[in-house]
Amino acid sequence: MAGNQSGGEKTEKPTAKRLSEAAKNGDLLQSRDLATALVVMAGAAWLAIAGPSLFDAIAHMLTQGLRFDHRDVVDFSPSARFYTLLGVVALPVGGILLATVAAAIAGPALLGSLGFRPNAFSVKPSKLNPLTGVKRIFGLQGLIELAKSIAKVTLLGAVGFWLVWDRLTAIIGMGRNGLEPAIAEVGSLFILACVAMAGALFVIAGIDVPSQIMQRNKRLYMTKQEVRDEHKEQEGSPEVKGQIRRRQLEVMNNSTRKAVADASVIITNPTHFAVALRYHPGKDAAPVVVARGRDLIAAAIRDVANEKSVPVLQYPELARAIYFTSRAGQIVDEALYMAVATVLAFVFRVENKMATEMDRPFITVPDAMRFDADGKKMAE
Repeated sequence: MAGNQSGGEKTEKPTAKRLSEAAKNGDLLQSRDLATALVVMAGAAWLAIAGPSLFDAIAHMLTQGLRFDHRDVVDFSPSARFYTLLGVVALPVGGILLATVAAAIAGPALLGSLGFRPNAFSVKPSKLNPLTGVKRIFGLQGLIELAKSIAKVTLLGAVGFWLVWDRLTAIIGMGRNGLEPAIAEVGSLFILACVAMAGALFVIAGIDVPSQIMQRNKRLYMTKQEVRDEHKEQEGSPEVKGQIRRRQLEVMNNSTRKAVADASVIITNPTHFAVALRYHPGKDAAPVVVARGRDLIAAAIRDVANEKSVPVLQYPELARAIYFTSRAGQIVDEALYMAVATVLAFVFRVENKMATEMDRPFITVPDAMRFDADGKKMAE
């Protein structure tokens, strides 16, 4: 019943306003799997590049930390020694931290969700309700998350098993080699494991991201009534009306304004299409389309026509026919001569006080020149 009261099923894509409000409230497109994969891959890449220098720095730090002379006994400063040893490993360790932080930021940036939104930190009483939490855990979303977790554990476990099995001989032989070769082998195995795990996480993210997009769209879908209510609310706003008016004036250049002012008549749809026709006997061989437009441009043409006292007549089929068959600067299609001539004759009679609005003629458009709002010819 709630769905019927709000206008039916949610079948309409979310509007820009709905998306903006959702983002402000913290409902963003997120994928933990993608973020984790990027962080692991960035860390593995940095270790592969700077790993030797990191191990050398750690070895140097341990050597310096275990070495002391008479100055350390006479004038020992724990803080000075701490900062000295920290400076040895600061650069390589700071590098890996910087790489992982950059990767963590890149995750939401790739999904268009990067930014600070204070509303996301506000307390939501619904999330504190234990019943809501239980429904979330045992509901459809909880089952989906459980399935994803099982898939991740299975995939990552399989990758780990394959790595150990593939390098089993080398692992067993570490004890027969020296310390440095063993450490190098462990480092190589660790980096390989990180890269393999990151690759597996990217595979999971490739499934998770489309899934998150579908789930978010489903949450934000709107009913037809909600879309209509939002449009009414926006159209009723003085700010929006003023903005529409400014856009209407901006879409027309000076030459088009002059052409509309010089037109003999404006034929409209009445709201979505408008064509301006000019016919000056002795100057024009046939009626000429001096301006044409739809939506905002059509509204701007009507506004200029009203300002310049150019006649505006509503003939929907004729307006669409001229719009889809002629461009500005061209004469109207020959098939429309009779209809256009009838309109121009009526305008001439009105201007010369020989007819009134009550005498407006009925216009027929040839079947081959009938178009719908999308420019497709209507069935005969």
